[in-house]
Amino acid sequence: MAICAQSCSIFCFVSIQTILIFSFSSPGTESFSFPQQYTMMHWAGRIEQEIDKVLQLVSGVQQMRGIYNEKRNQFDIKKNSPKELVEKVASDIEKLLAKKRKALERLAKEAEQIQKQTPWVDNIKESDVEYYDSKAESDYQTDDPDAEENLLENQYSLKLDFVDDPNFKNKVNYSYTAVQIPTDIYKGSTVILNELNWTQALEKVFIENRNEDPSLLWQVFGSATGVTRYYPATPWRAPNGIDLYDVRRRPWYIQGASSPKDMVIIVDVSGSVSGLTLKLMKNSVTDLLDTLSDDDYVNVASFSEKAQAAVPCFEHLVQANVRNKKVFKEAVAKMEAKGTTDYKSGFHFAFQQLLNNTNIPRANCNKMIMMFTDGGEDRAQDIFEKYNWPNKTVRVFTFSVGQHNYDITPLQWMACANKGYYFEIPSIGAIRINTQEYLDVLGRPMVLAGNKAKQVQWTNVYQDALGLGLVVTGTMPVFNLTVEGKSQNQLILGVMGVDIPLNDIKKLAPRYNLGANGYIFAIDPNGYVLLHPNLQPKIINFREPVTLDFLDAELEDGNKEEIRRHMIDGRPGHKRIVTLVKSIDERYIDEAVRTYTWTPVNSTDYSLGLVLPAYSEFYIRANLSDQILQVQLQNIFDKGKYTQYWSTYPTPSLPSPPHTRLPLLASVNHPLPPSLLPSLLPSLLHRPQPACLPPARLAYKTPSPSLLPPDSHYKATCLVTPTILSFSSRLVCVFVSSPSICRYCCVHHFISFPLCAMGVPRGV
Repeated sequence: MAICAQSCSIFCFVSIQTILIFSFSSPGTESFSFPQQYTMMHWAGRIEQEIDKVLQLVSGVQQMRGIYNEKRNQFDIKKNSPKELVEKVASDIEKLLAKKRKALERLAKEAEQIQKQTPWVDNIKESDVEYYDSKAESDYQTDDPDAEENLLENQYSLKLDFVDDPNFKNKVNYSYTAVQIPTDIYKGSTVILNELNWTQALEKVFIENRNEDPSLLWQVFGSATGVTRYYPATPWRAPNGIDLYDVRRRPWYIQGASSPKDMVIIVDVSGSVSGLTLKLMKNSVTDLLDTLSDDDYVNVASFSEKAQAAVPCFEHLVQANVRNKKVFKEAVAKMEAKGTTDYKSGFHFAFQQLLNNTNIPRANCNKMIMMFTDGGEDRAQDIFEKYNWPNKTVRVFTFSVGQHNYDITPLQWMACANKGYYFEIPSIGAIRINTQEYLDVLGRPMVLAGNKAKQVQWTNVYQDALGLGLVVTGTMPVFNLTVEGKSQNQLILGVMGVDIPLNDIKKLAPRYNLGANGYIFAIDPNGYVLLHPNLQPKIINFREPVTLDFLDAELEDGNKEEIRRHMIDGRPGHKRIVTLVKSIDERYIDEAVRTYTWTPVNSTDYSLGLVLPAYSEFYIRANLSDQILQVQLQNIFDKGKYTQYWSTYPTPSLPSPPHTRLPLLASVNHPLPPSLLPSLLPSLLHRPQPACLPPARLAYKTPSPSLLPPDSHYKATCLVTPTILSFSSRLVCVFVSSPSICRYCCVHHFISFPLCAMGVPRGV
């Protein structure tokens, strides 16, 4: 109450002084003169003194200073070493990812060998393959009361039992894998059944991986046919019971199945393209954009007599991130058909975009043109001779859209003459499959490159479809090693993936010495944050990665742009800068000094950073001496097993026959945690004692008397005698309570709990 009263008086005082000042300076008050400078300085000094008094009381500075001085021998003041801190965390992250990489490499290697050794079966039947269909569950039952059966029910699916696992946030079965097949794929087809047949053997490898590394979570194989096999088995979850999941559209699969791409999409919008055909083209381009990742660069143009960019401000290739793809989709939706077809105008625009030597960032790997048209007679041969032949550095893929009677030969010729492929999209049902099959063509050079192309890649942050939350995934392509005749197969079988929740990576960051506003962050090669306090998406679309640029996560300035560039380039560094920071409630912006330290995470594309404010240069570390025991024993024993930790020792003041020995808890090799003492004490003190001895009074090194059972036959007494407290932490003291015997003996080198409590049988 005193503090509150003083606070009010001061604020009133400040308020009164302010009124006086303004009253003196107000016009129309000629009877008063403006205060002299020394008077103003006196008032300011008084205000400062009063405010300082209130702050001293309210903030508890004096109390804190007293506690600091009183407990000074229990802690040390240490100086943070930002470079050592960030390197330590980067090393821990590297070790974590290395364990997952090992599992991935094993999975990919085993999958290739299993597929190579498993013969193709032409007349395979559904009854020949045993697997758990993750969608054949009651969650997918139709709501129609007249319906006789679940439309997704699979009579050949295994029936499994599941147990709750908090690590997976799901019910799982550790003995089996689960299979998810996209809704638009017939699960009884020969291709799918053969895929299920050979991938069944992966179950054993998944289980062995988990036995070797119990921290592994989802292990997934995404097949190029659309089949997903994952371990451990769990029923599939789809938003609102509508399953649109196709593994080939997931960010991790796209990144693992192909190398980075520079792509130009040209869309025929001549007058012949109208109605349903134009709608099919728009949907096809939209789906094609979804097959691109942040590692790719793209531009979209429409053409008839002449070509023009779909988004006028995108004058060159731009990164295929979520934001840019959304802009493209909106522009494509507004395309209108008019004019006549001129393939040359479209191809001229595309080649100029791809072959123009500028300093603009791009993938500089696969280059391709994707043309959507309803057909035509021109082959645009002179354009190809000018830009692409004889090296054929740009692949050309052609898509014939809609149902028509045009000659498709020119479109086939253009694709085949430029190392591409020709596709037909006659209806909306063919869009999904045909707009992603080009990835198989791009995967052929990877297969031929062999182990050189088999590298583990780590994805952006995205939402796990099975409920783990935000994760990153390590991916590795799986190649088809079969030989057809004398030639090597050039197809990718699929992609292996292992999930790592972001929370597992966050746990590796130090928590005790960064202070209130110090933090760890990490970014990927695109500048998107993997870890950051501001990476807290409110609405998450599980079909798209969570992309937050480092410069959007913080208040952007030139220094941070430089830091971001160094981190993307994999260069370590250290910089102390003056920057703008937001208040915790994000209502204010203040200028502050921050120290940024960063280093690459070896064997990955990630880079780790540490931010420390000036007041976090030092931290308080508890003095972990013999006074505090850090025990690692986590098994909880029942009372019957405690006898292995008991020993008896002779009391020096008494005769030494065996019947004169007192029970004493000793644990040289197996230190017991204090949490076990409430269960130990009743058993220990109720141990039969010789009648000639007084009741035993045992002193234990426990953190608090509250560890004793509140309803037990013992009472807690705090030991405050200086001579007792000064004993070495390696002493265990046994007190004998008796009118004739009032002494204690000390036994060395047994337990080392802090000495502050003892149990005393009631009535003694």
